[in-house]
Parts: sequence; C-alpha cells; structure tokens
Amino acid sequence: MSIAKKLVGQTAAYGLSSIVGRALNYLLVPVYTSVFLPAEYGVVSYLYAFVGFFNILYTYGMETAFFRFANKPGADQHKLYNQVLTLILGSSIVFTALLILASGALADYKDYTPQQQNYIIWLAIILAIDAIVAIPFAWLRLQNKAIKFASIKLANILITVGANLIFLVVFQNIYEGEYLQGLRPLVAQIYNPDLGIGYIFLINLVANAMLIPMLWREFSIFRYEFNKELIGPMFTYAYPLLFMGLAGVVNEVVDRILLEEWLPESFYPQHSNEAVVGIYSACYKLAIFMTLAIQAFRYAAEPFFFSQADNKDSPQAFALIMKWFVITCAFIFLFISANLEDFALFLRNPAYREGIMIVPVLLLANLFLGVYYNLSVWYKLTDKTKYGTYISFGGAAITIVFNLLLIPVLGYMGSAIATFVCYFSMALASYILGNVHYPIPYPVKTIMGYIVFAAALVIAALFVPIEDFWLRHVYHLAICAVFLLVVWFRERAYFLSKK
Repeated sequence: MSIAKKLVGQTAAYGLSSIVGRALNYLLVPVYTSVFLPAEYGVVSYLYAFVGFFNILYTYGMETAFFRFANKPGADQHKLYNQVLTLILGSSIVFTALLILASGALADYKDYTPQQQNYIIWLAIILAIDAIVAIPFAWLRLQNKAIKFASIKLANILITVGANLIFLVVFQNIYEGEYLQGLRPLVAQIYNPDLGIGYIFLINLVANAMLIPMLWREFSIFRYEFNKELIGPMFTYAYPLLFMGLAGVVNEVVDRILLEEWLPESFYPQHSNEAVVGIYSACYKLAIFMTLAIQAFRYAAEPFFFSQADNKDSPQAFALIMKWFVITCAFIFLFISANLEDFALFLRNPAYREGIMIVPVLLLANLFLGVYYNLSVWYKLTDKTKYGTYISFGGAAITIVFNLLLIPVLGYMGSAIATFVCYFSMALASYILGNVHYPIPYPVKTIMGYIVFAAALVIAALFVPIEDFWLRHVYHLAICAVFLLVVWFRERAYFLSKK
C-alpha cells in the first residue's frame, strides 16, 4: 500500500506541475491577443514552432536513455549523470553557437529586422538552457524528488506568467498614462515599448536562466566525464527516440510553418500570412481544455495500465476506461463548441476571432489523439514500441501531405482538417494493429455512437440561428444537457450498480 501511495503522490506532483503550468500559460492568451496584432503574434507562433523541433534535436533521446540505463541493476547513476550532462552541455553549446552564427542569414531569409534577428539569438540560448537543465530535472525524478521537481517547474511558470503580466499589461498601461501616472518616470526607465513581442522571448530567456540557480545543488554534483564505451550503448538506445520525437513534433507544430510558407498571399486579402498564423495559433489555444483532460488522463492512467498488465481481467478494465474517457472528452468537445462565442472572448482582439470555426475541428482532432494515447497501451504492454514509431511517422506524413493539399484551398481550416485526419488515422491504425497483437474488447459501436452524437449536437448548436442572446445560450445549454441525459439513460445500469 505504501508503494501505491508513493506512486500516486509522485504521479500527482508531476502531473500537477504540467497541467497547472499549461493552465497558467493559457492565461497569457488574452494578454497576447489584446496587446499584439495577429501579424506580431504570428511571428511568435512561427518561431516557437521551430523550437519544438530543436528541443528534440538538442536532447536527442539522451534524457530517456539516462533513465533506462540508470535503472539497470548495478548501474552507477552518478557516473551516468556526469556522462550525459557532459554530452548535452557540450552539444548544446555547439548547436546554439551555430544558430547564433546563422541568425543573420535566417533573418534575411524571412526579411526580419535586426531586432527580430535578436529573437532568433534569444531562442537559441533558450534552447541550450532547456536542454542542459533537462538532465538535472531527470536526476530529480530518478531520486524520487517529485516535490522539488514540481516546485521548480511551477516557480518557472509563475515567473514567466507574472513577468508577462507586469511588462505587457501593468508597465505598458502606466507608460501610456492609463493609471498610476506618478510612476511613469520610473517605468520609463525599465519599460521599452519598442521591444513589443520581444518581451515574450526575453522573459522566457530570463525565466529559464533562473532555473540554473534553482537547480544549483544538482549542478554542484556534476563532474566533467566522458567515456565512449559507456556512451555508445546509450546512443544506440536513444537515436530511435530522436526520430520518434521528431515525428511527434511534426504532428503538433508543422501546420504553423506550412501555413505561413504554403498559403497563397492573396488567400486572406485583409491579412498577411504572418497574421494568419497568429489567428490560427490563438484559436488553437482554445483546444487547451481538451489537451488538459488528455494530459490528466495520461498521468493517471498510464501507471494503472502497467500495474494491471498481468491481471487477466485487464482487457475488460481497459475497454471500460476507454468508453468513459470518450464520453468525458465528447462532452468537452460539445460544451466548448456549443458555447464557442463565450470561449472566443478569451481572444481579446476581435481580429483573432475570425478563425474561431477551426476550434470544433481541433477539439475533435484532439479527442482522437486522446483515443490514440488510450489505445497505445497494447504496444507498451507487449514491448512492441516500434509500432508506436511507425504510427508516429505515418501521422507525420499525413500531416504534411494534407496540409500541402488543403492549405491552398481552405486556408487555416485546411490545417485544422489535416490535424483531424492525422490523429484519426493514428487512432485507427493503433486499433487495427492492437486487435492483432493484444485484443481488447472495446465497445466500438458505443464509443463511435457517442462521438457522432456529440458531433451532431455541435452542428445543431452552431448552425441553428437564434438572434436573442439569452435564448441562444439556453438553447446551447439545453443541447449539452441532452447529451448528459442520453449518457445517463444508456449507462444508468453502471451508475446504479456502483451505489
């Protein structure tokens, strides 16, 4: 029982830091969309899309390799820590130096100003810090220091969010004379209105740099050490993870890159391509509620899946979990989509709301991503993770192909549909392969019935015109209530049996 409690406690700590972190970062969406124009926010979204790729390249699977080899019987964990941190420290410095040297050419390619070139330099330094501190964070997890891990992660997020609010809201308003005019001379010494979106990058850089003193105890035990014989097997283990990670990032962020590069300039006459990326990225943020539900599920369910691996009744339990997971996510999809005009208020500038209709598509796409994570239990429990790599690469190929096909025809809606097709295909492929290697009696008809029913209710909510504000909201809430009532009547035997 004590082991179980420890596992639950650590899972909660790690999960809380990630989920709360995402939720706090979401609070910045109303700030960014009120302060910056879509074209400005588009630059941020475009550059941070590349950060996803480089984060994988900078660590090249060595963080996971460190866990794997450090948990082997008789492993010298401290020696492995020194080896991996030596490797990551050296390669990160080299990679960042190359990016800084190339920043001028990259800025010229995108027609960026000298100030925008600084964004690339700052991101290069951020990438190095992220990769280097990843190993001390891994050491904390290895030593079961979940509270310290979560505390430092949350402190970093609070610093980032707080600094954004101070500089982009408080200082900006004081500088413009909105309030506290007596403080304007002092604020003028600190705040530079010309920096604009540069504050996003600069605050991220400073907040991440502060992780180094927070992890000083973990850095203080580090000693430079490099042994080819020890590192070689770790490389062999890690490089497939590098490719799998890159494939996963393609599914998550390549749409922003392709949208800016592949969208015909005249497709949205009133917006530049950078502005279109900004609109798409801001609307994508509204899918965060589905993402949080999936993230919470993964932290809670994955330890359960592994603990039940040898239980003969586990397939039935997995099937039941899948059904209720889908019911929950289908309701989230319905509730947000039906009340889309209310959630759109998070996008403070009305210009961002032009793309709001992509949100239901992205919510449904992320629902199927959650289904895929649920289905992935079969290859994790059978140690056939190579199939996960194949599915990820297949998803990446679908993402790229459908974005290239649909963006010139449908604009950012094409990117949203490509995301849906990708995640639906990954879920379908995992289900078909799972039936061969580890059959689980999922109630497919029931699951698909709930998804289709929720989608039909979303269409009824979005495309039935009701002019009156209050009547429209009552109608939308009634539609959500209908879904819950259907769930109750269909699943009442389960509810009653638990009393």
